[in-house]
Amino acid sequence: MKESYIAAKERWARKMAGKEAASIRSGERLPPGQRQVHNFPVLDLGVRPEVPLDKWRLKIHGRVENPVTLNWEQFLALPQFKDVSDFHCVTTWSQFDMEWEGVAFFTIAELVNRKPGASHVFFKSYDGYSTNNALEVCMDNDVLIAHKWKGQPLSSEHGGPARVIIPKRYAWKGAKFIREITFLDRDILGFWEVRGYSNTADPWTEDRFAQKDQIPAGFP
Repeated sequence: MKESYIAAKERWARKMAGKEAASIRSGERLPPGQRQVHNFPVLDLGVRPEVPLDKWRLKIHGRVENPVTLNWEQFLALPQFKDVSDFHCVTTWSQFDMEWEGVAFFTIAELVNRKPGASHVFFKSYDGYSTNNALEVCMDNDVLIAHKWKGQPLSSEHGGPARVIIPKRYAWKGAKFIREITFLDRDILGFWEVRGYSNTADPWTEDRFAQKDQIPAGFP
């Protein structure tokens, strides 16, 4: 019998991540403390860089065997990946069934051939933003560098030309306007993490802030 698409994705995830897929965190689709919305609210640092596609570059380096800097044509020439996932913002809204298209993080990791000891990933953006994740979080079958949403090129207000999507984390862990991916052997805190936001950002445990009872300055 032909393997189902979902089963194939799960098998691929286990192979690429080198371990079994993560267990389901919650029987409910909507994480605690969230409300479902049907639009796509815009949150950023107030800077929306306009990056012409002929000037766009994605640098991928760090603890890897084959560091590379991709231009837009080279990025689009990589295997393309479509996925539908839910999106959870730390400001308490969630949107279901978001349709993304781009390059799977698995493909990025395979392209540069990460070295033993690589344990974290640090993302930098064209607007000066940064964020960090454990490598095992990124090595999941729904993580991608997206350049399309709902079949259309990703607009600047939503992080285009390309942004990182990590569905199992609050959305600030996926950098908009992505320009650099660094594989590291240690953890380095990003823009919001040094300002009091959680370093792990799991929506299903309401892991919003580093100190559970203290809301950081600047929280919407």
